[in-house]
Amino acid sequence: MKNKLSPAARREENWGWIMVAPTVIGLIVLNLWPFVQTLYTSFCEHLGFGNYKFVGLANFASIFQRPEFWKATWNTIYFCILTVPIGLFLSLLVAMLLNAKIKFKGGFRTIFFLPMVCAPAAVTMVWRWIFNGEYGILNQALGTHVGWITDPNVVMISCAVVAIWSNIGYDAVLLLAGLQNIPKTLYEANSIDGAGKVRQFFTITLPMVSPTLFVVMIMRLMSAVKVYDLIYMMVEDTNPTVTSVQSLMYLFYRESFIAGSRGTGSAIVIWTVLLIGLITVIQFYGQKKWVNYDV
Repeated sequence: MKNKLSPAARREENWGWIMVAPTVIGLIVLNLWPFVQTLYTSFCEHLGFGNYKFVGLANFASIFQRPEFWKATWNTIYFCILTVPIGLFLSLLVAMLLNAKIKFKGGFRTIFFLPMVCAPAAVTMVWRWIFNGEYGILNQALGTHVGWITDPNVVMISCAVVAIWSNIGYDAVLLLAGLQNIPKTLYEANSIDGAGKVRQFFTITLPMVSPTLFVVMIMRLMSAVKVYDLIYMMVEDTNPTVTSVQSLMYLFYRESFIAGSRGTGSAIVIWTVLLIGLITVIQFYGQKKWVNYDV
């Protein structure tokens, strides 16, 4: 038999629902309902003026037959390969340096975190000037004439450099919090046993910070799969290298808002969601082998 709540417990429960109601309503209105609409639109043809015609899997069959779609899928995966491992390595390195006993530690944290608070458009404009093939500071410093954002062979690498640079500070702050939670007694005991800094890193630091590292990796992978604004601002539509760097979200933008094919664009979004889900499942399965939750 279900126990009845006392009036005081009932009031407390009601207040709990009232407090979480704004968040729940926001999730439904801003996340769940748009996703349901996108899912429905992916099976429809947009006729204009808010009218849709159900066409089943025709949109998915259409995009699967287009080389441009598979090129965008590979570009997205390639962008993840370029940015996530290197970004995590550099972020962990910066976090360890900030966790060391150095002067002006707070100032260095601010400097590394600064790209996250700068306007993305301003950051992109600066990097476009740096990468300019004619008068860019990078070519002047190296004495080269490389078209960093006009050469299809290097444009993806250029975008990856900007993405890594922009996210190092934020990821380093998160990893720094994980490093500071490691008990100092573990290092002291390990030093007594004769372990050096390298051995301490692999036996103490890396296992203990692995939960935080796993969370950062999931965040960075999702962000890399959904990349759009960086590519949109770095590479113009008139740039011939746009197909070499075009991501799934960039293709979605072109299909939905330029070509006006919302059904096809929605199908690309659903494909991206499935790709994110697959990557997340693989990560949660793989984390059992390397993430340590024991304190």
